[in-house]
Parts: sequence; C-alpha cells; structure tokens
Amino acid sequence: MRGLIVDAGRASSARVVDDLSEPDPAEGSVLVQGLEVGVCVTDREIIAGLYGTAPDDGGRLVIGHESLGRVISDDSGTFRAGDLVAGIVRRPDPVPCANCAVGEWDMCRNEQYVECGIKQRHGFARERWRVEPDFAVRLDPHLGACGVLLEPTSIVAKAWEHIERIGTRAHWEPRIVLVTGAGPIGLLASMLGVQRGLTVHVLDRVTDGPKPELVQRLGATYHTGGVRDTGLTPDIVLECTGADSVIVDVLDIVGPGGIACLTGVSSGGRRLMVDIGEANRDIVLENNVVFGTVNANLRHWRAAADALVSADHDWLGSLRTRHVPLTQFAEALTAQPTDVKVVLDLAA
Repeated sequence: MRGLIVDAGRASSARVVDDLSEPDPAEGSVLVQGLEVGVCVTDREIIAGLYGTAPDDGGRLVIGHESLGRVISDDSGTFRAGDLVAGIVRRPDPVPCANCAVGEWDMCRNEQYVECGIKQRHGFARERWRVEPDFAVRLDPHLGACGVLLEPTSIVAKAWEHIERIGTRAHWEPRIVLVTGAGPIGLLASMLGVQRGLTVHVLDRVTDGPKPELVQRLGATYHTGGVRDTGLTPDIVLECTGADSVIVDVLDIVGPGGIACLTGVSSGGRRLMVDIGEANRDIVLENNVVFGTVNANLRHWRAAADALVSADHDWLGSLRTRHVPLTQFAEALTAQPTDVKVVLDLAA
C-alpha cells in the first residue's frame, strides 16, 4: 500500500513508499479509502524533523492529519459503504485524565494523548486507513472535496465556542471582529464570524492574490499594514498568525471587555521590548480576556461539519488553491504566493 512517510525526527526524510502494511483492524472497525489530505505548517515542521513521534520502534510515521476519505466497510454498522468521512486527529490518553475521561481530549491535562500523523499514531496520507466509529465524522455528500477542510474548521469552531462561553461572564453584545492572518485558519475563523452575524475585518500582509477577493466574497473587510493601522477597537480578536509583534499589538487594541483568542503558534527565538506592566494594566482595567486554543473534540468537529454545510460551497472550493498528486508531494511543501490550502490527491 502506498503512503507518505517520514523517519520521525529526521529532517528531509519524507518519501512516498509502496510497502505499507494494510491498516491494522486494531486501529478501528471503519475501513476508509483515502481521497485527500490537506497540507499545513504542522506537516512542514514534521518533515523538517522539528517534531513528530512514530507509533513503534521502527521510526516510520505516516503523516497527514487533515483527512478526507470514503468508507469501504464498517464492521460496527455505524457507517455505510460510500459515506464521506474525516478522521479525528487526537485520541484521549490511556490514564485517562479528568478531561479525556469525559470526551474533552482537546484539553488533555497530562499530554499522554496520541495524534494521527503527528504523535504515536499513523496519519491519513495513505491509500487506506482505519478509524474507530467514535472518531470519524460523517460529511454531507454535497461538500465533496471541500470536506478536506473539516479539520482546520474544527479548530476555529472550538475557538468560537470558547469565545462565546467566556462572553457569558457579563452582558455581552459583540459586533466587531478582527481576524489577523488570511490563511486557511484565519479565513475559516472569519467565515464562522460572518455566520454569526458579526462585522468581520481581516488583516494580512499580502496585497494581491486570492486572499483579498476571498475576504470580500465572504462579506468581510480586508486590511493590510499593521494592526493599529486598521483603526479598529474590536470586541473579539482571533489571532491566527503566531507573529510575536502582531500578538503584542492585538493585546493593545482589543476593546473594553473584549476577548483575544490566540490560535497561531509562535516559533520563538525573537525578543521584543514590551512594557508588560502597561499591558497588564490595560487587560485588568478593561476586563479583557486573552486565551489560547488548539485541537478540537468531537463536539467541535460536528459543529465544523454543520458550518461547512451552511457555507457557500463555491467559496469553500476557492480555498483549495492547489491540488497536487501524492507522488509530487514535494511541490506541495514549497509555498507559492497564491496558496491558501494545498491538498494532496492520494489516488494520483
């Protein structure tokens, strides 16, 4: 069986192989024909050897965590042959911690979870894969290839859920949202904001290419330049770049009683001069909340599936800016100016 693997922890070891074993039935009763996987920064970092853990001593890890597939069979009877599905990335830790025990594995307390294509479990960049019925999400067939966007949408579905939970601490009528970064996460976060009837502004550094048009088609406003150049005092900020200077500016402009949600992961290694005392003063006196979020649980995946069904499918399709055969995966790893979401075709 063909798939895309790395030698975990070794840079530039990514390669397509034809000798993968058929997926072990222990991985789950649902046997799936892999259709596509999305490519993101996490995949590039695993290929660079920055992290990634193999499930066994052999050191080989099948990567790919943004999945789309079609059910071949399911011994449990939960799914039917032909169903379009995505596989959930994270599995709860075996202890389990208090959160994993109640299905909140995205909030695992002891970090003993495993993640498909990332940590101690093979991913979805292979011709066939298996998944447990409780960790597969059925997609509306009308979504078609746009279903590969489910995993990144689940991340922002969780972000929005947590924003709204925090907002209930007081009377709250948010109107203005600023999303920093117009990559897949930023655009999907913006889509969920528009679906909530909010006025959405998106900030990115590019001035041409597909991003400005995608934001405009969404009914949002596109900005370039710095955070302060927007002139906004947003009620909600979703920071999706991980850029340290952007994060600092976001904390400065969020409005009184506002919420700043950090979804971008910073690379570190750069120091900025920040008046932390002033930042603390502003956050405290304005009753602001700053929080980080990553991953998602089943509830968020299902919310994401609903959000995708409700979206403009032509707009969603426009996010898929490059479609690369698996055998040419190296092309997908080289970012292009017009990229939004790059996907690998597992059948090509």
